Order: sequence, then C-alpha cells, then structure tokens
Amino acid sequence: MHSVFRSMARTAALLLAGAALLPTAARAAEAYPERPVTLVVGYAAGGATDIVARLIAKSLSDSLGQPVVVENRTGANSNIGAEVVARAKPDGYTLYVGSIANTINRTLYEKLNYDFKQDFAPVALLATIPNILVVHPKLPIKSVQEYIAYAKQHPGKLTCASSGSGSSIHLSCEIFKMETGTDILHVPYRGSGPAVADLLGGQVDSMFDNLPSSLPHVKAGKLRALGVTSLERAPFAPDVPTLAESGLPGFSVQSWFAVMAPAKTPQPVVAKLNEAINQGLGSAAMREAYAAAGFVLPAEPNTPATLQKFIDSEIDKWGKVVTTAGLKVQ
Repeated sequence: MHSVFRSMARTAALLLAGAALLPTAARAAEAYPERPVTLVVGYAAGGATDIVARLIAKSLSDSLGQPVVVENRTGANSNIGAEVVARAKPDGYTLYVGSIANTINRTLYEKLNYDFKQDFAPVALLATIPNILVVHPKLPIKSVQEYIAYAKQHPGKLTCASSGSGSSIHLSCEIFKMETGTDILHVPYRGSGPAVADLLGGQVDSMFDNLPSSLPHVKAGKLRALGVTSLERAPFAPDVPTLAESGLPGFSVQSWFAVMAPAKTPQPVVAKLNEAINQGLGSAAMREAYAAAGFVLPAEPNTPATLQKFIDSEIDKWGKVVTTAGLKVQ
C-alpha cells in the first residue's frame, strides 16, 4: 500500500512540475518585451529598406511600450545583417527586415553562412513596391526607348547603380539587359542610399531604384523617371509609364520587405509581434506615411503562414531567374 501511495505521490509531483513549466513560455510572451528591441537592416540608411524599417519601428515602439531601435549592418547585399540575426538568441529582441534580396541571394551566392528559409521565422509582411528606372538629368534621355538607344550607342559605358549585387535593383537591370540586348555597366553599392547619392552627384548615370528612395528626388526635379517595373502604373507616380508599356511587355519586378525573427522564436512572441505590426499598418498615420513614401500596404490576412508561403514562391521564382541569367557571387 505504501508503494502505491509513493507512486501516486511521485506522479502528482511530476504533474505539478510540468504544470509549473507549461505557463513559462506564455508568461514570457505576455511580459514581452521587457527591454528595447533591435530591428536589423542589412543596408545603409536612406534606402527603401531603412525607410520602411524606421516607419514600423516607431509604430512598434508605440504598440509594445518599449523602444524599437533600427541598426544598420551593411554589406554583401544584406547578408551580413541577415547572418547577425540568424545567429541571435531567438527571444524576439533581435529582428531582421528581410527583403526580396534575401530570396535572390539564396541562389546567387555560392556560400552563405545562413539559410533564409531554415534560419528565420516569418513574422509579417511590411510593404511591396515597384522599382523605378531613373537617370541623372544631364543625360539626353527622356524615355525607356531613348535609354535603350543610348546604351546601344555607348556599349559598356552607361552605368547602372544598385544597392548591392543580387538586390532587386541589380536584378531589374540584369533582366533589362537580357531583354534589350544592351551592355550596361553595373555599379554595386552598400545600400540604396549611397547609390542614390552618387546618382544625384552624377558619378553614375542611372538606377532601377526602389520607388520610395528616389521618388522625392524625381518630384524635386533632381532625377528623371523613365519607367516603373510593376505591370500597373504606381499610384504614387501615375505619370511614369511602366516598362511593360514602354516596349518591354511582361517586364515585372516587385520589391517587398518583411519582419523576420530567428528560427525557434517562441510562437506566442511571433504572434504578438504580428499583431502589433498589423495594428500599426492599419493606422491612419501609417497609411498616410506609406502613401507619401510610395509603399503599398500588404494584403490581408497578413500572417506568418501567408508570409512563409510567399517567401517560398519568391525563392523558387528568383532561383530560376538567377540560374537562367548565369549569375553567381563568390
């Protein structure tokens, strides 16, 4: 009889211990965040990734009640920043602003120290945007067809800046070259901001930039817009034709940005972040900021599951493009 009671006592103790452990993750998520959160951007300040990161950081700070600090970790077309977050503790305090570039990099780079699909947990899509082909006003080019003609008249001389090898800005130029049979010199930078700065200064001739970082300069007359890479005209730049309607039917490159957490981040923390991000995206202030900057809000429902499905499709799409173009970065 005593052995039966001892067995029952041990069972009860184990059940109580398990019950004590079960709420731990839930309690941690409920308390999260208890200190500042870092949002890592893989590009320099001033580019579209940095712009959208700072918009969502302010919104998240308000929603979560803790500072959300943007940290720019530049280099290797955002791979350095991605690697930092992939190796971070999966507790929700170090997050990454992923982009189309990460799905391109997965095939483009022969060796990466992280796997964008395996080492990250999707949180929420932030925005989508087209790219815009812009040139320095000193060039005698006012249309896409004139740009093509100029490139053919000056093979290897016309320069096209990008935020880094493998970025959507770079791939837009590569696809353009393939479709038009032009020889245009690619000039990579450590982010869209530095590239645009040199374009404004006339050190480079052109760029397929993310719309938000070049649109203010187009409106100010400091850059000339020739076309956008979406199939439909951008609502923020309705006077700029698409490349598809400018003699390149079907030309389409859509950039996007998303918040990612290290893999194995507790699901309740991911859910809390997703809710906070969507709350911010739904605010009138954010909608106005997006409209002013040229960002398009993500479609609903904006869940971790829908983001994972989207990322998988982008990895497949850009893997085929990179392979077909024969692009590789050591």
